[in-house]
Amino acid sequence: MNAAVSDSTQGREVLGHPRGLMTLFFTEMWERFTYYGMRALLVLFLADATRGGFGLDDRTANAIYGLYISASYILCLPGGWIADRLIGARRAVWYGGILIAIGNLLLAFGSVPGTFYLGLMVIVCGVGLLKPNVSAMVADLYPEGGARRDAGFTIFYMGINLGGFLGPIVTGLLAVHFGWSVAFAAGGILMIVGLIQYRAFQHHLGDAGAHISSAKGGIDPTSQRRGWYAVAASAAAMVIVYLLALTGVLEIDPLALARGTGGALIGIAVLYFAYMFTLAGLDATEKKRMLVILFLFVGCAMFWAGFEQTGASLNLFAERYVDRYIDAWRFEIPTAWFQSLNSIYILIFATPFSMLWVALAKRNLDPSAPAKFGWALILLGVGFVFMVIAANIVSQGGQAMPYLLALTYLLHTYGELCLSPVGLSYVTKLAPTRYVSQMMGVWFLATSVGNLSAGLLAGMFESDNLAAMPGQFMQFVIFSTAAGIVLLLLSKPVKKLMGGVN
Repeated sequence: MNAAVSDSTQGREVLGHPRGLMTLFFTEMWERFTYYGMRALLVLFLADATRGGFGLDDRTANAIYGLYISASYILCLPGGWIADRLIGARRAVWYGGILIAIGNLLLAFGSVPGTFYLGLMVIVCGVGLLKPNVSAMVADLYPEGGARRDAGFTIFYMGINLGGFLGPIVTGLLAVHFGWSVAFAAGGILMIVGLIQYRAFQHHLGDAGAHISSAKGGIDPTSQRRGWYAVAASAAAMVIVYLLALTGVLEIDPLALARGTGGALIGIAVLYFAYMFTLAGLDATEKKRMLVILFLFVGCAMFWAGFEQTGASLNLFAERYVDRYIDAWRFEIPTAWFQSLNSIYILIFATPFSMLWVALAKRNLDPSAPAKFGWALILLGVGFVFMVIAANIVSQGGQAMPYLLALTYLLHTYGELCLSPVGLSYVTKLAPTRYVSQMMGVWFLATSVGNLSAGLLAGMFESDNLAAMPGQFMQFVIFSTAAGIVLLLLSKPVKKLMGGVN
C-alpha cells in the first residue's frame, strides 16, 4: 500500500496504533464469535435426535463437520483472489460479512434440512471472502512494517480469540435454554452488529483495502471481465448442485463426498509439489527449501487432523460422557462451553510462549521450525492420553470428569502455539520470491486437508461400542507422538536444507 494510507491515518491513533485497527478488531471479533459459536454447535445439532436436531449418525455428522471447516479455509483462496482482482479487500470484507449473517440466519430455520445446508454453503463463501482480506487490511494500516505492525497483529489476534471465547459461551447457553434456532440466529444478529460498526467506522481505515491490488500495475478490463465470468459460473454451479440435491435428482452422501474431497485435495497437493520440483524452474537451493515446505505441509495436515477433534469427537464425548453438573451451583455446564477453552488458553499462554522462544534464541537454543512442528505433534499425542483415561472410565460405566477434557485442550493448545504462529511465517520465508502468494495458498490447503481428515477420523468412534473407545483414542496418542518423534529426528537434516533461513 502506498504512502496515502500512512497520511490518511496520521493523528488518528489509539495507544500508538491507527484507529482503523479497532474497526478491524471488532469486525473480526464478531466474525469469529459467529464462526466458533456455530462450530461448537454443529455436530451436536446434527447428531441430536431429541431436541430438534437432525438425528444423524455420528459418522455422517462428523463428515459434514469436516467438509464445513475444510471449505471455510480452502475458500479463502478464491476469496483473496476476488479481492485482489475484482472488488478490493474492503468490499470483500463487507460482502463476506453479509453472507455470514445471512447464512447463520438460514441456520435458524434448522427444521428444514435444505435451508440449513444452504446456510452452511453461504457461510463458507462469506468466510472465504472476509477472513483473508481483513488480515490483509491490518497489514495495510502499517505501510512501514516493522515491530509496530507485529504489535498491531498481536492486538488483532487477541480480537480473534476474544470472539472465539465468547461465541461458544453465548450460543451454548442459548442452545440449552432457548433451542438451536435461537442460538444460530444469535450468530447472525451479532455478525450484523459487527457489520454496522465496520460501516460506521470504516473512515478510520484510510485507504487500507479501498483499492484493487492489481490496479497498481494497471487494470486489465478483459482480465476483470473474465474474472467476473468465472465467479458467476462458480456461483451458478453451486446453485445448480444445490437445486438438484434439494429436488432429489442428485443424491449426496456426505461421507462419500468428504472422502472424495479429501482425495481431491491431496491430489492437488501432490500435483502442485510435483510441478514445483520439475517444471517451475527452481534452482538447487530453491528445491531444497521446497522440500522443507513439503515437510511442514505434511506436519501441518497431521496436526490439524488431530486438533480439530475438538469440535467433532471430543464435542460429542463431552455431550454424552462427561459429568458436567456442578452440585454446589445446581448448574450443568453447556457442552459448547468446552469449545471456549482453546481461546482462553491462547489468551493466557501466547505471550509466555513468545517470550520463551526469545529467551531460548538468546542462548542459541531456539528450536527450528521443523523441530517445533515435531513438538506440536508430540503435545497433541500427549493431550490424547487424558482422553484415553476418560474413555476407560466411560467404558467401565462411569462418567469422566471435566478436567480430563480441559487438560486435553490445554496440551493441544500448547501444540498449536508451537506450530501455528511459525508455520506460515517460515513457509513465506522459504518460498521462492515469485511464488510467495501461492505458498500462502499451500498453507491453507494443508489446513484444509487436516480439517477434512479430522471429520473422517472422528467417524471411527461408535456410540454403541464404548469398549473400543480407549483403544481408538490410543491410536491418536501413538500416531501423533510417533509422527512428532520422526519429525524431531529429521529436524536437523531438514534444517540444513533451509539454507540459513531463520
